Amino acid sequence: MGRAFEYRKAAKMKRWGNMSRVFPKLARAIEVAAKAGVPDPEMNSALRTAILNAKAENMPKTNIDAAIKRASGKDSANFSEVNFEGKGPHGVLIFVETATDNNTRTVANVKMYFNKNGGSMAPTGSLEFFFDRKAIFEFNKTEDMSIEELELELIDAGLEEIEEEDGVVLVTADYKDFGTLNKAFEDMGIELTKAKLERISNNPQEFTEEQQEEIGKLLEKIEDDDDVQAVYTNIA
Repeated sequence: MGRAFEYRKAAKMKRWGNMSRVFPKLARAIEVAAKAGVPDPEMNSALRTAILNAKAENMPKTNIDAAIKRASGKDSANFSEVNFEGKGPHGVLIFVETATDNNTRTVANVKMYFNKNGGSMAPTGSLEFFFDRKAIFEFNKTEDMSIEELELELIDAGLEEIEEEDGVVLVTADYKDFGTLNKAFEDMGIELTKAKLERISNNPQEFTEEQQEEIGKLLEKIEDDDDVQAVYTNIA
């Protein structure tokens, strides 16, 4: 799970290309979390997580603070989280998560990306069962940390899988246990480097390199959209 997760992230970051594309998406996630609760990360676990993930991508503190401030402003945008599903070239399944302040615009854009790049939209909910929603946590292993003991302590909090590679520990659980596990890490004094919800294909498919290049053109168009927060596929 760990290497596959990192591969997916590396591929996505390669398509995003640079921080000028990544930071606005991270900032929007912070704004959504801040508006959904209170603009104080100490009292808003979703906001703490959004800030944590922004810091993991080296987003400057000034950008983070600006996003929180925008969410508290009178003229701040009202974002809603909307998901889209579709099929791309060669039958690849694609699940798109967005945060938008103009649903009409976002629907039109996502539909255009699919139609112009060998794909088509699917009815909402028709592909969701092809993906398992997982809570993903990462942190650095300390010298006095025992993975075996940690596994036993975290099972009651919902842990499904734990693995360590090159000093980095990856924990996977069902998405419903995200909050419970996040609190468990806080109580144990473990400083997370990443904490995210991922949709992972439960039936990944193999595609040739040429097919993946064609699929990648569609994925790049979708991920370049400012409203898009995450894109998942069933590529093995």
